[in-house]
This record gives sequence, structure tokens and C-alpha cells, in this order.
Amino acid sequence: MGNISFEERVKGVVIATAYGDALGATIEKLSYDEIKAKYGRVEGLNTKWWKADWPPEERLNKIRGNGIITDDTLMTLALMNVYNNLQRHIDSYDMADEFVKEIAFRKRYIPEFDKEALIMDRLFYPEKYIFMRHTLANCNPREGGIGNMVNCGAAMYISPIGIVNACNPKGAYDEAILFAIGHQWSYGLEAAGVLAACVAKAFVPDVTIDEVVETALCFAKDGTRMAIKDIYEVANKLKKHKDNKELIVREFHKAIKKYSPMGDDVSRSIEKVGIPSNHYTPSRLFSIEELPIALGYCVIHEGDFYETIIDGVNSGRDTDSIGVMIGAILGAMYGSSILDKNDISILEEANKSNLIENADKFAKTAINIIKKDMNLRKEMEKHINSMI
Repeated sequence: MGNISFEERVKGVVIATAYGDALGATIEKLSYDEIKAKYGRVEGLNTKWWKADWPPEERLNKIRGNGIITDDTLMTLALMNVYNNLQRHIDSYDMADEFVKEIAFRKRYIPEFDKEALIMDRLFYPEKYIFMRHTLANCNPREGGIGNMVNCGAAMYISPIGIVNACNPKGAYDEAILFAIGHQWSYGLEAAGVLAACVAKAFVPDVTIDEVVETALCFAKDGTRMAIKDIYEVANKLKKHKDNKELIVREFHKAIKKYSPMGDDVSRSIEKVGIPSNHYTPSRLFSIEELPIALGYCVIHEGDFYETIIDGVNSGRDTDSIGVMIGAILGAMYGSSILDKNDISILEEANKSNLIENADKFAKTAINIIKKDMNLRKEMEKHINSMI
């Protein structure tokens, strides 16, 4: 891994993010048992969406399957554009300004709609909250995430912050918190910071998965840290049983239940309205489940790209975001060459997103920002050395 160029690693993050997203999008919200009953096991991009035969209005006029990405990747690309436009580090004020422009005012091709549209038109309510809070409510940008549904919505697109802080997990964690506080709070915000730190650590040449998890544990707070720790312990015990897919799913879900109470019951229905619960509410003891599960599968398979991401996606529930988080970490570790060329072609053709072109452009931006940081550190060292 040591001789992989920075540009190749950036391409790895972007393309593997899209791969995990598209692979998981076909079965998102299905439980492990439902996936097993309907598909056996999803192993490739050329998979039919489980809602494909529903009437258009019941699937919200969306299409999926055969490599089509979701908002996870679209918002990742939008955040990359923010950096491209600003050429510097960012915070919640840039969430309120540049990021809002990207998602709510600049049209781009939306693969699920097969047409040009605003990313806002595709977003789930907690992500639309960005527009409501910053543009309609004109809130203090640092208070933008307050009151939102606590979910993985910020973590799912945070990997570009890990890239511009490559090999600097603390810088990535701090910047992710400063930026994503404009969108999320509580453990939803914490997960964004921790994933950014993991991506930054994954850029270190010859890094191991255990070192990435140790980085996560170093920065994670409260329930997020406890959930990652518990899943990590379970994963290490189950490594020798990595071919027993069902055992691993059951044990992972058993371990995460304490921190993420929804279980398989992730859909919203009229029967739930007005019924009090702890679902998606702020808590120092809870965690999103996607990040700990993603790290757990990385440990189980010791970083094997396809085995890790396929098993993670087939574990069910928020499948696309689990795939995205695995893809971001392992893509940074191995670069784009880890992906089959046919998979890259499917993604490029299905999404008309020019993923490679976008990754190359963003890599130049990230290098520019990192070089500025290095020059500033040299200046700081010079001044400090003159005083001590």
C-alpha cells in the first residue's frame, strides 16, 4: 500500500463510495432476513431494486439498481465542489453558504430521477433541514444541526474532509465537527467527525485496519466510542467464523442494539405517529449503527475490499450508507485499482457523474490545501524555535 499515489487514493475514496452506495441502494431498508429471502446474497451492481416493480408514485418516481447512486454520493460530490470553489478548510459558515448553494440552487444530473434537478429534490428530510435552518430560518450556522433528526446523514458524505486532512486524523475530526455542526448534532455529529478521522488515517502508507479502528476509538466520544469498542471486540472474536455470515450479522446487531434501538423496524408508518420512542433523538449513550458496523466488517475481513463491502451491505437496514463508509475507508487505503474496471465502467455510465474526472479535480484541490498547511507549519516552527 505504501507506493499508492495520493491521487489514486482520492479516486479510490470517490469511486468506492459510489460503489458501496450503488450496491447498497438496491436493498436499502430491507433486513438481513428479507435480503436473504429475496436475493440470497447481493454480490454485484447489476442487481434489480427491490421496489423496481412498484407503481411510480409508491417509489417516489425513483429508479435504482444497475449501478445507480443515491444522495450519499451526490452530497459527497457536492462537498468536493465546496472545496474546489473555496480552496481552503471549511466550517459551518461554509455549510450555510457554499454547501447550500450546491444542494439547493445548482442543478446536476440526479441518477435516481434520470434528469437534471436539484440535489435538494432528492434529499431525505434531515438533509433538507440544512436548507430550512440556514436559508429559511437564517440561524447561527454553528446552531444549524440543533433539533434535527439524529442520523448518519452528515457522516455519509464527510469523506472529503478526511481527504483534505490526509494522514492528520485530528485535523479531520476537528474540521468535520466544525462543518457538520451546521447539519447534525449529538451522535450524528460525532459519527461524522470519527469517520473523517478514519479516512484521514487510511491515507497513511501501510496502515492496518486495526490502526484505523484505534484512531476511531481515540477520537470517538460517548455512545459512539462504546458502540465501536463493542463491535470491535465482537469482530475480533468472530474473525475465525468469517464465512458464517448469519452468525456475524446476528452478533453485530445484538451488540449494536444497546446503542441503536430501532433494530429492523426502520420504516415510518402512520401507526408510529405520536408514539414516544428514543429513535433518532439526541443522546450521550446512543450511536448511529452504520459506522460501527462498517468498521466491524473491515475487521472481520481484515480489509479485503469486496468481501468487506459485500458482507456489510448484505447485513441489511441502512445498506447504502454502510457501503459508503466501508468504501471511503478502504478506497483511501488501497486506491482505485482495488475496484474491478467493469464496476467502474458501470458506475460512470449509470450515473453520468464523471467520477474519475471529479476525483482528479478534487485531488488537485486537496493537494493545494495540504501544501498550504505544510507551509504554515514550517512558518510556525520557525517562529516557535526563535522564542524557545
